[in-house]
Amino acid sequence: MLKKPMPKRVVIDIETVGKDFESLDETSKEYLLKFAETEEQIQEAKESLSFYPLTGEIVAIGMLNADTEEGAVYFQSTGEDKSKTERDEGASRQFSLFKEDKIKFIKGTEREILEGFWKEMKNYDQVITFNGRAFDAPYIITRSAILKIKPTKDLMPNRYSSAAHVDLLDQLTFYGSVRRKFSLHMWCQAFGIPSPKAEGITGHEVKDLFKEGRYLEIARYCARDLYATKALFEYWDKFVKFPPSH
Repeated sequence: MLKKPMPKRVVIDIETVGKDFESLDETSKEYLLKFAETEEQIQEAKESLSFYPLTGEIVAIGMLNADTEEGAVYFQSTGEDKSKTERDEGASRQFSLFKEDKIKFIKGTEREILEGFWKEMKNYDQVITFNGRAFDAPYIITRSAILKIKPTKDLMPNRYSSAAHVDLLDQLTFYGSVRRKFSLHMWCQAFGIPSPKAEGITGHEVKDLFKEGRYLEIARYCARDLYATKALFEYWDKFVKFPPSH
């Protein structure tokens, strides 16, 4: 019997920023603040716009071949890049999983980076994410639709089959059976994987970095997420998944 070929696997991750709240129309503002009563709740509502594809946009989208560790990060760059150099970043260069020489950093508008993403997705059979079914995949699909870009791959197949999309948050919590889900950072800590969140940048800083024109720093942060997710996938594939891979 011929051995079934291994699927071509890709890890994906996105970084997003929200619109300026004051740029929204009055009806939208009213809707978003509908349940906000305190100043703290109002501020939280305004700062959460990056979580939703109707009030945010994708500023970086990364892809990493799970087998070759080669990939690309497509990222927005709207002007002069003011990112810190490797020397300036200091400790962040110590992220041992990150192999920058294997990652291509490709600039473009949101439309261009999504077009580049979908063009490459045609080459893969299986998508690997962390919380991708609840965040990355719906965000990518919706932003693409808004920009009239047609998908080339189904990123949201049957939830209970990992053949086409392995969402590690789904898998490691056994589809929500575990009471608390925990973040990528905490899963990495538990498995002894270097966490990209421990290197000085988290998703909360992306909006400020984008405003400051530090576009490449966002792209590098996205790349570090890719490698951490890949490492977590390997633990799941070998020690949690049943039957385990050989």
